[in-house]
Amino acid sequence: GTGYPTRWEDQTKYRGGWVVDGQRQKSLRLRLQGKWGTLSNIFYNPYLPTLDDYYEPWTYDYQNLISAPLADEQPTARAISMVTGKYMDTIEAGPNWDDDLGGSQVYANNDPNFDGASDEEMRQINEINSTVFFYLPRICNHCLNPGCVAACPQGALYKRGEDGVVLVSQERCRAWRMCVSGCPYKKTYFNWSTGKAEKCILCYPRLESGQPPACFHSCVGRIRYIGLVLYDADAIEETAKSPQDQLVMAQRNIIKDPFDPEIIAAARANGIPDSKIEAAQKSPVFQFVKKWGIALSLHPEFRTLPRLLYGPPLGPVQAKVENGVYDNIDSESRLGPLMSSLERSRIPLRYMASWLAGGNEDIIRGVYKKLVSVRVYMRSRKVKDIPDEEVQRALAEGKTTAAEVEA
Repeated sequence: GTGYPTRWEDQTKYRGGWVVDGQRQKSLRLRLQGKWGTLSNIFYNPYLPTLDDYYEPWTYDYQNLISAPLADEQPTARAISMVTGKYMDTIEAGPNWDDDLGGSQVYANNDPNFDGASDEEMRQINEINSTVFFYLPRICNHCLNPGCVAACPQGALYKRGEDGVVLVSQERCRAWRMCVSGCPYKKTYFNWSTGKAEKCILCYPRLESGQPPACFHSCVGRIRYIGLVLYDADAIEETAKSPQDQLVMAQRNIIKDPFDPEIIAAARANGIPDSKIEAAQKSPVFQFVKKWGIALSLHPEFRTLPRLLYGPPLGPVQAKVENGVYDNIDSESRLGPLMSSLERSRIPLRYMASWLAGGNEDIIRGVYKKLVSVRVYMRSRKVKDIPDEEVQRALAEGKTTAAEVEA
């Protein structure tokens, strides 16, 4: 789908994040504008999402249901704009709109991640039996190189040194709204009631009391993990300047191994207490990102170095019904169909690479091979219909081990 606000991933429209200029002497600059551009646009920002990019909020004329006179026809509650107070004949967007219309020609075909897809690829994607959807929960990424912080001419946004949470100072904010444009993920909002910018605060009062953020704590599926990682702050600029196809590896490399004696010594020299070093060693985030290499940042090509990362969704297992039996494995060749399901996935690799790997299909293919090898291993343990030698081949292809899978 096109997301919220509409086509938020299209930075030719919104100019969020950073770009690298020059071939030899690379320099990092905001895509939005420089200092003079900020000065000239300070009273009018041409790159803000409009009301139509979000949606025009509405309510319904419930009073008509109550006060309508007796009639043969059922009274209706027409939509009323909460902005103008007038009736709305057509509602074209709303909360979670893509959930309902994600497969429509209007929304699915306008997804920026399909830019560059061939006609044949789009035909296959639009086939009803290939339709697939997954949820993409998005909050502020609390980036290492946040575009919103750099874009604010008032210096109202800042990144806390103790935990990396990016916040807006309500006292300093002067409603220039450059932060909204500077964030490529569009996770800074403007509150028209208070005249201030607002954003996710990662529930830092909860963090300070040893509790996870509310969205992590309340997740029914228990799929959100939070953890401490050690990173090299001096390498942020060089990491953000990396070539696009190397951004994923560069962002992994900026995270340091908390078990390395040299890293431990450097952390202590910089005033990091042993309790935090121990927390980094136990961090599930370190495992997912650095050790296992299966968590990826959303659109690394925006160069903000996000700290919220995603495990790619696995597509459904390719299967068929034969002789009344529903199965996905050919009895003559068990491992092949399972591993080849990656190439025949309903979610195209190109799409996932555009979304999570800056277009680098090799990175996303490697992650999926590891995930599929985990699927093969677990099937061999639970269903017990895959020989051990084929399990070992799958683990080797996924560059993992049985111990790592069990972890």
